[in-house]
Amino acid sequence: MTATAGFLIAVSLVLILAVLVEVRRAHIRVEYSVSWLAAGLALLLVSSFPGALSFLTGWLHLEQEPLTLLLVVGCIFLFVLFRLSIVVSSLKDNNIALAQRVAILEYRVSASHEEEQSE
Repeated sequence: MTATAGFLIAVSLVLILAVLVEVRRAHIRVEYSVSWLAAGLALLLVSSFPGALSFLTGWLHLEQEPLTLLLVVGCIFLFVLFRLSIVVSSLKDNNIALAQRVAILEYRVSASHEEEQSE
């Protein structure tokens, strides 16, 4: 095992452990932790099996395994960030709709109070 593989195994195990701890503490929701756990598991698998990395290097027609590893890790985390962007966009849309509903309710309440006072 190379030093790079050992380091990546340690990083992936720390990532998986950190996600599990944060799920247990309820700092991250389970549905959002799945993509991080998948990323940690994929990183662990790629770094644990050097044969898989060699196969990917040949399949992608790259010359160096570290470049393949960087490409794989980058793609994994790009996927995670894309998924989180979708979640953030959805939350923003929900927040705008909620603010509009609150504004409508505040208008109705104030109109109701003005109507009562004028009577």
